[in-house]
Amino acid sequence: MDKQMSNLMFQGMCFVFMLRDFFSPRETILMETGIKPGDYVLDYGCGPGGYVAPASKLLGEAGRVYVLDINPLAVKRVQKIALEKQLAKIETICSDCKTGLHNNSLDVILLYDIFHMLSNPDDVMAELHRILKPKGILSFSDHHMNGNDIMTKVTDGGLFLLSKKGKKTYSFFKKE
Repeated sequence: MDKQMSNLMFQGMCFVFMLRDFFSPRETILMETGIKPGDYVLDYGCGPGGYVAPASKLLGEAGRVYVLDINPLAVKRVQKIALEKQLAKIETICSDCKTGLHNNSLDVILLYDIFHMLSNPDDVMAELHRILKPKGILSFSDHHMNGNDIMTKVTDGGLFLLSKKGKKTYSFFKKE
C-alpha cells in the first residue's frame, strides 16, 4: 500500500464510513461473497473495520477473520471492535503488503475500496494469489474505479479470472 494516512484523515474516514454503514449495511455486500460457516477470510485494507462483525457473524464458531491495514489506528480500532462485540476469531495484521499467512490458506479475500490507493498493486495481487485457496474467492470492489478498469487491473496479471459480477462486487477465482 501507499503510506498511511494521517490520524485526522483516518478519524474523518471512520465518521464517513459509520454513516455509510448505517445507510448501506455491510452484510448486504458480504452476501455476494459466498462466505459460509468455517471459512477463513481476510479483509485486506480493513480501515475502520466495518466488515469485521458482519463477516464474523457469517463465519460462525469455526471460521476466522484476518484483518490487515498499514495504519496502526485501523488495527487498534478493529481490536476494540472485537473486544466490545466479543468476537474471538479475529486476528489483526499491521502491514503494507505481506500478510504472513500460509500459502493457500484463505477461502475469501475482501479487497474493498483500497486498490486505487496501492502504490504497488502487482505485489499485493501476488500476495493475495499466494494465500488464496485454489477454489477461493477474491471479492473486489472499488468505487474509485469503473468496471473496465477493475477487470483490467485484476485479470491482466494472469493471477485471477472473473467468476461473477454482483450488484456491489466482482468475484474472482484464483488462476492456477
